[in-house]
Amino acid sequence: MRWGAGGPGFGWTGGDGGERESGVGFGEAVAFRVGGPRRCLGVWRAGRRTPCPGREAVPVRGTRAQCAECAGIDRARSVAADTMADDPRPYHVYLAWFGDGLVKVGITGVGRGNARLLEQGAVCFTWLGRGPLMAARRAEELLRVALGVPDRIPYEKKRGVRAVLPGADARRAEVERAHAVASGLGGGWPESLEPLPCRVVDHGEVFGLRAIDRVDAVVSGLAEGALVAGTVTAAAGPDLHLVEPGGRRLVVDTRVMAGWPLERAAGDASGEGVVVREVPAVQGGLF
Repeated sequence: MRWGAGGPGFGWTGGDGGERESGVGFGEAVAFRVGGPRRCLGVWRAGRRTPCPGREAVPVRGTRAQCAECAGIDRARSVAADTMADDPRPYHVYLAWFGDGLVKVGITGVGRGNARLLEQGAVCFTWLGRGPLMAARRAEELLRVALGVPDRIPYEKKRGVRAVLPGADARRAEVERAHAVASGLGGGWPESLEPLPCRVVDHGEVFGLRAIDRVDAVVSGLAEGALVAGTVTAAAGPDLHLVEPGGRRLVVDTRVMAGWPLERAAGDASGEGVVVREVPAVQGGLF
């Protein structure tokens, strides 16, 4: 699943590297059956996908549908891996909020807009600064230490609080307080990085958060012949929230769908052949 100006959607790729997208609408019924085998999706570079030369098979479990060779090529030219110090493009430094106590600082290319925040499932965010890549990196590290926030948040934690989030006003206030602390820092802020005012963007409506009152199970793996069906109620980051025909509220981590051939299926059954993790009603031990 990917995020664009029109909201969430599925990206489909063919053997020749050609791609198309189909939107995902809340309230719509979806039903798909998994074919096989699961194969490497190749490398995404310069706005297009280069197919894996050997169309290598990849493990049926896991969220990354790449063989070792393609994953290595991706990492060899990656902002996240600090292998693009010469990148001339401007970058944003952002402050993202995922739930009570779940705040992180990160960077993203200015040209990507808020796509990175949508992909991470950030409930709300604000920009902190804008400038060259290495200046953005230095500011990112400075702010992590100053705010006492981690460089990344396990996705299970983000998902675990989604049904118990405070209202939009409370979310905005938390982001504004953190931005005020960041703005009040003295030395260490790179001269080439332009500080930006606090303008909180909330993704509550985009994600359909009002429809999430609980999660009964999470699909964490697929296999050939598996069937997933239900009505889409919400989507956040890589997660697709469904209500199955029997009423179970299911979250499909769509990263586990990557690399599988998917076929349209009848929607009168669900949960066949999928690997699910039942979610307890009380998740105190998760944090």
